[in-house]
Amino acid sequence: MKYYAIIVAGGKGNRMNQAVAKQFLELDGKPVLMHTLEAFHRCVLNPKIILVLNIHQHQYWEELCVSHGFTIPHQVIKGGTERFDSVKNGIKGLKGKGIVAVHDAVRPLVTSELIQRAYEMAAEKGNAITAIQPVDSVRIKKEGQDSEALNRNELYLIQTPQTFQLEQLKKAYRQPYRNEFTDDASVVERAGFSIYLLAGERNNMKITYPQDLEFASFLLNKKGF
Repeated sequence: MKYYAIIVAGGKGNRMNQAVAKQFLELDGKPVLMHTLEAFHRCVLNPKIILVLNIHQHQYWEELCVSHGFTIPHQVIKGGTERFDSVKNGIKGLKGKGIVAVHDAVRPLVTSELIQRAYEMAAEKGNAITAIQPVDSVRIKKEGQDSEALNRNELYLIQTPQTFQLEQLKKAYRQPYRNEFTDDASVVERAGFSIYLLAGERNNMKITYPQDLEFASFLLNKKGF
């Protein structure tokens, strides 16, 4: 069985209020993106790593790899206008049978154990979507100031990696883009496949705001990575 990891790094990170895209911000001495690629490199299934990156950032990434002595093997390909387009570009050259994990570049704390479990579940069921349940009470806003409580035991917060059998993912991405495609699971579900949830990790956070970098640094030092 062939294993692939598509790392999607097309975000500009506007909520970080930084001139540098958030995947390139420094986390404990090296860019966030390098931590992410290292997590997949540590996986015992040895996936081929494909980095989908805005074409205007390719040279900058090459320079970062040189300056940090970063030598983990990976293929860099051109990103698209939407995340949908970037993932579609990432799977375009993949053929035959295989398992593909699609992961946000700015989730650097994912563990190799979770990655492996996702590959194994996708091989068995067709896909594996990492998710955690909320710990806070949840409400949905209605018209005006009205709101309604939801049962948090029925809700899941979706993470990445989102992992699929290659044939399933390729079939799903033959569809035209729709605005409601917020992640790969929504694309695959629209193609008629059932979606299977896999227990994620609380520490598998997405770097979105400046304080997230501080918390991620704390967690990295606690783990001793």
